[in-house]
Amino acid sequence: MSVIEDKRRLRAEAAAVRRGAQESAAAAARRLQLAFTDAMGAMGVPAPGAVVSAYWPMGDELDVRPLLHHLHGAGHVCALPTVVRRGEALVFRVWHPGMDLDKGVLGTRHPPAAAAAVRPEVVLAPLLAFDAEGYRLGYGGGYYDRTLAGLRGDGPALAIGIAYAAQQVDKVPRTGYDEPLDWIVTEEGAIKAR
Repeated sequence: MSVIEDKRRLRAEAAAVRRGAQESAAAAARRLQLAFTDAMGAMGVPAPGAVVSAYWPMGDELDVRPLLHHLHGAGHVCALPTVVRRGEALVFRVWHPGMDLDKGVLGTRHPPAAAAAVRPEVVLAPLLAFDAEGYRLGYGGGYYDRTLAGLRGDGPALAIGIAYAAQQVDKVPRTGYDEPLDWIVTEEGAIKAR
């Protein structure tokens, strides 16, 4: 079986696992916020003022909005990703609580084009599955891989996957283009990638 076929199979399995984990979504979102804030020092999250990008959750993704509000309130510059064009890296635009978001491609929500574009120092990435080595299985568009490769080629960028603990698998199929995460934070705690 090819890596592409392996990823396709794992995407279907991982989506079912995540749907099952979502039953206690509100409680998991609060636990995620606590786990993240407890581990910020260990993960090397820069002090307030640094740019942290998160995501606006779609479907059954673990809800990072309570964490996003907390980070904004603590003085971080918060941003959300925007898909500009298929096959290109994401663009990050400043977000603040109460902002009206535009509908994006693929069901995403993002700040309007008038919001300032910024370079995040920390990227919180959604995923379908992750492994202990820090590899993530996304939706197959390669947006985060391209984005992380570009950011890392331009300076430090801390990549943190956000997931339910149940989304961990033994091994995510990968190619040479897949960018590993530095950490994964779940509702059960922070995991440093090997």
